[in-house]
Amino acid sequence: MRNARFDKSRLPSRHVTEGPSRAAHRSYLYAMGLSEDEIHQPIVGVATCWNEAAPCNIALNRQAQSAKAGVKKGGGTPREFTTITVTDGIAMGHEGMRSSLASRDAIADTVELTMRGHCYDALVGLAGCDKSLPGMMMAMVRLNVPSVFVYGGSILPGRYKGRDIVVQDMFEAAGKHAAGLISDEELAIMEKLACPSAGACGGQYTANTMACVSEAIGLALLNSSGAPAPYESRDQFCDASGTAVMDLLARNIRARDIVTRKSLENAARVVACTGGSTNAGLHLPAIAHEAGIDFDLFDVCDIFHDTPYFVNLRPGGEYVAKDLFEVGGVPVVLKELAREGLLHLDCMTASGRTLGEELDTITGEPDGKVIHPVATPITRTGGVVGLKGNLAPEGAIVKVAGMSEADQVFTGPALVFECEEDAFEAVQNRRYREGCVFVIRNEGPAGGPGMREMLATTAALSGQGMGKKVALITDGRFSGATRGFCVGHVGPEAAHGGPIALIRDGDLITLNALTGELSVALTDEELARRKAEWAGPRQTDYNAGALWKYARLVGSARYGAVTHPGARVETHVYMDQ
Repeated sequence: MRNARFDKSRLPSRHVTEGPSRAAHRSYLYAMGLSEDEIHQPIVGVATCWNEAAPCNIALNRQAQSAKAGVKKGGGTPREFTTITVTDGIAMGHEGMRSSLASRDAIADTVELTMRGHCYDALVGLAGCDKSLPGMMMAMVRLNVPSVFVYGGSILPGRYKGRDIVVQDMFEAAGKHAAGLISDEELAIMEKLACPSAGACGGQYTANTMACVSEAIGLALLNSSGAPAPYESRDQFCDASGTAVMDLLARNIRARDIVTRKSLENAARVVACTGGSTNAGLHLPAIAHEAGIDFDLFDVCDIFHDTPYFVNLRPGGEYVAKDLFEVGGVPVVLKELAREGLLHLDCMTASGRTLGEELDTITGEPDGKVIHPVATPITRTGGVVGLKGNLAPEGAIVKVAGMSEADQVFTGPALVFECEEDAFEAVQNRRYREGCVFVIRNEGPAGGPGMREMLATTAALSGQGMGKKVALITDGRFSGATRGFCVGHVGPEAAHGGPIALIRDGDLITLNALTGELSVALTDEELARRKAEWAGPRQTDYNAGALWKYARLVGSARYGAVTHPGARVETHVYMDQ
């Protein structure tokens, strides 16, 4: 029996299921056990990034079954499919990291192609690791279908010597081991304890940052990102997400009705107040690009600047995602932001209600340890700061959560490296001096290619006790787990002839997160002279394949390192075909 809530004549799946000319198409659907009623219902894509690469995504397949059950309850026919994931913890510190940021756009592309090719009417997307979250959200906004996002949940912390440990501790332990501060035996014990369950890295690194974003931006149901991956209570949120997407479809509420300039500002607020990953400075502009909204790194950083930091999460703070969930999760954080007048409460959410209506149902209050009251924050400005100056005309970004004001100003001589490996080797062999500024270039989106994260280098420095005694700038990225004065996304990147390409050893560099400055003590005339002498971008070994294509398509980090022109040039919308 046809569901009166849905008019198939207006949905993309009509091209596959309706009319005599589609008999061959329907025969394929019958071959998979679908009934006649199921064929003529709306067809909903249930996309996951499930794989066996790492614990981040291993629980997504199970959670997808609950989402499918919710779709069925709402009168839809779910069709599950998977896409790729590159897990940063595995890819970190070697050539594999070049694939990480490129995978974000590949995820968006492959979800788009699957949805378009099979004419699905709505999308429930489940993701677990860093780039898969923004990649899935980008696909939702690009297609502009009714969409609900589901985070797969965080990992549980390990325990060692009476304290919680996470994967960040393992990267830093590798630095301590190299410095002779811990033994082979201790390292071996820690690595067996640090990651005891399924789920994404437990601190406020990129995955949990973007999970918080998914709720604040409205694409995920409120509180759905909080429960750790092993908790089977997550299934209730997955089921509810499947039902919710059918309600959105019935009401024709699409992804771009949810993702607006206002909701992007809400998302940036939650990144700042939680001391989230600097990678949000890439991903929010990229999501905005899919909606045709102007929202670049400077817009993100303006919001960061006047948002108080009041959620005490690692790496800058003390607690992990499980702790945040146990004291009320993202809804309590959002309620505190709203209390200070820092949210747009009229934004639509995946529930079909406004953010304000949703927050009216939240009764939780700050616990004073994980979530501080917004009126008495940890610091008055956000945990992430934008920088600009003659060394970064297109901006740069740094996480300052957990840093004192005294530690947010640094001037020192440049120590220049042409790639991360050279810098890591120098750290391992102690070929640097206290007070220097590491400059790692040729690691931008195009020049890397792939805009690698520098966690191996920064964690090794922290492990050697040098996290506050040196600074680091790069046209690459930093992991959400990075600590110390580490500035990423310096633009323009070296491959595009930005000033970072012109720096030489000994040049005096100033970093000031209090005033937003990143500069080098060189005159405009000297920079121009060096630019005239510049030999051009470094040649790489990536002369074919996916990274070759990525390097030629990818744009500036300021605008999200995107690989296509975006919604502004669209002449048709998928849902209206």
